[in-house]
Amino acid sequence: MTLPQGRRSSTFTRLLRHGFTDPSAAERLLDAPELSAVRSDPLLLDALGATADPDLALLGLVRLVEAQEDEAGRRELLDTLVTAKPLRDRLLGVMGASEALADHLARHPRDWRALATYESADLHPGVADFERGLADATDPVSLRVAYRRCLLAIAARDVCGTTDVAEAAAELADLATATLRAALAMACAAAPGDAAQCRLAVIAMGKCGGHELNYVSDVDVIFVAEPVPGTDRATDGAGSDEGRALRAATRLASHMMRICSETNVEGTIWPVDANLRPEGRNGPLVRTLSSHLAYYQRWAKTWEFQALLKARPVAGDLALGEEYVATLAPLVWHAAERENFVPDVQKMRRRVVENIPAGEVERELKLGPGGLRDVEFAVQMLQLVHGRSDPSIRSGSTLAALDALGAGGYVGRVDAAQLDDAYRFLRSLEHRIQLYKLRRTHLVPEDDADLRRIGRSLGMRTEPITELHRAWKRHTSVVRRLHEKLFYRPLLDAVAQLAPGEARLSTEAARERLVALGYADPSGALRHLEALASGVSRKAAIQRTLLPVLLGWFADSADPDAGLLNFRQVSDALGKTPWYLRLLRDEGAAAENLARVLSAGRLAPDLLLRAPEAVALLGDQRGLVPRDRAHLEQEILAAVRRADGAEQAVTAARGVRRRELFRTAAGDIIGSYGTEDSPAEADPGALVDRVGDAVSDLTAATIAGTLRAVVRDGWGDTLPTRFAVIGMGRFGGHELGYGSDADVLFVHEPREGADEQEAAKAAAKVVAEMRRLLQLPSADPPLLIDTDLRPEGRSGPLVRTLGSYEAYYRRWSLGWESQALLRAEPVAGDEELGRAFIDLVAPLRYPAQGLGEDAVREIRRLKARMESERMPRGADPTLHTKLGRGGLSDVEWTVQLLQLRHGWTEPGLRTTRTREALAAACAAGLIPAEDAATLDEAWVLATRVRNAVMLVRGRAGDTFPSGGRELAAVGRYLGYDAGHVGDMLDDYRRITRRARAVVEERFYGA
Repeated sequence: MTLPQGRRSSTFTRLLRHGFTDPSAAERLLDAPELSAVRSDPLLLDALGATADPDLALLGLVRLVEAQEDEAGRRELLDTLVTAKPLRDRLLGVMGASEALADHLARHPRDWRALATYESADLHPGVADFERGLADATDPVSLRVAYRRCLLAIAARDVCGTTDVAEAAAELADLATATLRAALAMACAAAPGDAAQCRLAVIAMGKCGGHELNYVSDVDVIFVAEPVPGTDRATDGAGSDEGRALRAATRLASHMMRICSETNVEGTIWPVDANLRPEGRNGPLVRTLSSHLAYYQRWAKTWEFQALLKARPVAGDLALGEEYVATLAPLVWHAAERENFVPDVQKMRRRVVENIPAGEVERELKLGPGGLRDVEFAVQMLQLVHGRSDPSIRSGSTLAALDALGAGGYVGRVDAAQLDDAYRFLRSLEHRIQLYKLRRTHLVPEDDADLRRIGRSLGMRTEPITELHRAWKRHTSVVRRLHEKLFYRPLLDAVAQLAPGEARLSTEAARERLVALGYADPSGALRHLEALASGVSRKAAIQRTLLPVLLGWFADSADPDAGLLNFRQVSDALGKTPWYLRLLRDEGAAAENLARVLSAGRLAPDLLLRAPEAVALLGDQRGLVPRDRAHLEQEILAAVRRADGAEQAVTAARGVRRRELFRTAAGDIIGSYGTEDSPAEADPGALVDRVGDAVSDLTAATIAGTLRAVVRDGWGDTLPTRFAVIGMGRFGGHELGYGSDADVLFVHEPREGADEQEAAKAAAKVVAEMRRLLQLPSADPPLLIDTDLRPEGRSGPLVRTLGSYEAYYRRWSLGWESQALLRAEPVAGDEELGRAFIDLVAPLRYPAQGLGEDAVREIRRLKARMESERMPRGADPTLHTKLGRGGLSDVEWTVQLLQLRHGWTEPGLRTTRTREALAAACAAGLIPAEDAATLDEAWVLATRVRNAVMLVRGRAGDTFPSGGRELAAVGRYLGYDAGHVGDMLDDYRRITRRARAVVEERFYGA
């Protein structure tokens, strides 16, 4: 039938007004003969317009009417649409929200009558109701049909607002329970002999166990079985009653899983997942109760007890299921007392989004930032910590547990209410996304049509896409903000009494929470919190805002107590300084950077606490970039010029050094740990090079400033002799670490007309005064000058003329001295004299024609002797970074031997830097690329360990710390999560073992 033009225009406008996006197609569908009896009914158009997708609902209706078996069926359906508003709204509502359920109705046109089953809004179906709905199913195909029929009723009530999201999730869990029971009954009917041999209980886990299931989700289960009562419980053979019962139960459980999981012409119900069982996929599908108990007592990890929070018997022998839950409950509620609970919690609390494709992170409802998992994890952790002493918070339902936590003071009431609201919205959004095609997904779609349908289904009718995005971002932002606050805000309430009239954590509960989050001294932590958060000052108000997040960052480190104590000390020193409070309040990165630095070890906090104003460096990422040598020298020399005397000048220079050491250490820590806005540095070698260059440049600038101060104080502008400082060892190689001494040689050359003896005395006095001033006790770390590499060692003069060096090296030089000179580089003083020294020693370090075989044998003999004699007594040679197997000495001697043998022909080898020389040797074909990479990896790792030890302990060391916390802190610096120090040590041994194999071949010629 073709409508007149005027009427068509009017209909087109009405359809647009009622939310149709394709009015032309809608007109054609409304003109279908099947709808002739109702097309003019305004109630139908209004009802269609009220759905999430009127076009989809209308198409579904036409298909449903067409699918009716006869005219009587079509008339019954259309009459009901006109006369029964509740059913009309449900039917059209579900077809406008779910293409998959509309397809089901088209295949099973009688099932629309299921929507009339629960007319009363006060009537909520339970397991028994769903069991009746599935009662006629006799095989897997009919079970799927009956399941979809029941699902249709749940979805209709959900989209029409008869049930809220929690009630809909509970109904889905009850339907799953009834389905599992029906599937198990079918399996038992197919194998009555197996059913007679065992008691089998099905324990629901996850969202099904928590009574909060999605529309499409795996149903997590655990199986427990026992022989039937009265039989022999022996387990001493394959034919025992227990063994037969377990085999029978395994067959039944496997059959039940297949019935639910396998796909047939009606699709699938959902996968049944038993991977939460002990040992996961590698463990037996079914165990006895005693076997479960033994596993959880001895082997279970924290996440497995977390999973048991939701354990609920749902099918099979319910008495056995209740016994299972009752038996394991004490273990669940004492999990927080387990030795590994803290590192497990720290590891689980870290955001795990690496496996989510980068383009999907922001669309992930479940695992993305501010997603469902954040809420669920936070609630479950609080349950594990406090549930052992408070049974009221032991619910398996996230929302019920959150409500109980708020009522008990474990979570602030306002925070609990906001989190409840956000979680309900996110779960509703997840339901609507899955309902459309009944597919398991947690991604918010990108297509506008999908977003429009979802927005309208949630009641957003004016600008559904815009409103949906706005609401979604608002709620995820709330979750992200409250996720950390949830753990820590109640601690502040407990000590500062911030919310009068609201339930608060008891002191004991606050201690429990702090212990669970890694604080070794909870009483001390509470005292610090009270000092920081109490009062009405602006400082206290800002700190109350910051502390919930700071405490989380501290807890994410290896030593939260130290982080909190250091923060209190910095706050006491700077708390009344306006710029400090503004920095923490307004600079998002500054607060996190400060937390990371204060909790990473002793060195950086010690440097900061001696001059707290250096915290300003943390507010700008560029402030953590080490300054180059030219700028450092410029600042230090300017400070020297302003000073009244040498001591004051060197004090100023050491103050600059302290600040710049803090800058370098802070940048190193943050680069190694990473922050929310800045991932960890992916190239460890880049971190090592950055630290080596920065500390070496800083040391050179400090020595230059000290030299200038000493000369000015004793001789005015001109010393009677030209004077230069030559860097040696790691200093000359630009590889200094935080705890390295400065290896140097001093050289002087009397000025023309100067008395040689007076010049020598002046040079010696300069050296002595420089060493004294750089080691004077003060708040600044000393700079130790080591001259042991000079000719004649400790027996020789501290400073020589260029001629004296030339005479010594020509007549007395040993092979090790030529090797040591490979690192020689001028660092301060007279530049021309420094270059002259380098020219003097060039033939020694890069001998023409290379080294003879006798010299090579001598170097190898000396290295072997050093390995046997210099290793500290009791030290583990596999873990000693300097002298141990595959450590720094091994790599450096191998590289230096290549330099001595081939430096005269290969210009690239003429460098003082180990990694640079190794790369040049590889490029020249002197060492295979694979061997070079192995040596480089070991050298970088050993250097990083030495730096980490200094950062963590505040003093230098060549071995891993023995203390648990210090060892864990080294691990965190190196990128290992809490609880993985064993992996760190294994990796170190493996990497250095491979390096030693290369050294054996390339250095010793084995």
